[in-house]
Amino acid sequence: MLGGAAKGSFTRLDLDDATFEAYYIPLRNLIRERNLDGLDLDVEERMTLAGIIRLIDRLKSDFGNDFIITLAPVAAALMSERPEHNLSGFSYEALEVMRGKQIGWYNTQFYCGWGDLSKTDGYDFMVRRGFPADKIVIGMVTNPGNGSGWVPFELLQDVLITLKLRYPGFGGVMGWEYFNSLPGDRARPWEWAAFMTKTVRNGLPAAASSAPVPVVAPIMAKQNPFMMVDEDLKVKDDAPVPKEFEYYSDGSIAE
Repeated sequence: MLGGAAKGSFTRLDLDDATFEAYYIPLRNLIRERNLDGLDLDVEERMTLAGIIRLIDRLKSDFGNDFIITLAPVAAALMSERPEHNLSGFSYEALEVMRGKQIGWYNTQFYCGWGDLSKTDGYDFMVRRGFPADKIVIGMVTNPGNGSGWVPFELLQDVLITLKLRYPGFGGVMGWEYFNSLPGDRARPWEWAAFMTKTVRNGLPAAASSAPVPVVAPIMAKQNPFMMVDEDLKVKDDAPVPKEFEYYSDGSIAE
């Protein structure tokens, strides 16, 4: 993923060609070094339509048509053209028309006040606006501690099964975050993935897990319903051009 709460990730890729190259090249090198097969663009700051198109075109040019490009808009951005409903600045409807064939899917954020997963209305409206159902992936909080918008499993299961039956090409789900996903929490976060797989693929109630599914009331956002999802601290100084990335994983940390 590129972006999210990393302020400046996209504004610097939206400037003149020389600045774009200075910040794009380290990203390109990291993708090559790690042999990544795709990139999720989580644009949570203002960017022009021309800027996001330039980035998508360059990634496809450098890595080929098989390189997977996804985006992670807040759900409201696919339901409205009003600026206050969209963190990214550009129109996703226009982007889908102009570069839809180069975009694998949209990881839509139905949480933190940007969407409601207790019913199907938001997803239905996105489809009516012309977004293909097989490209709309529902993003949800996997634990009420991860943000507002948590929906109890029993209700969420009904919503997902309804969408699966209504749209055979239903795009699926993604969760924020994985490490503490319920019902297993930190000890068994994979139980969330098993539950969702059962529900989405089979369209039937999931088998009982080793831990009871907790009944937690939805947490409603107390802030403005269109607040910043990951509003960053204001930075006065311009960030330096990155020389290289330091990347760590379980397999890369020296003993």
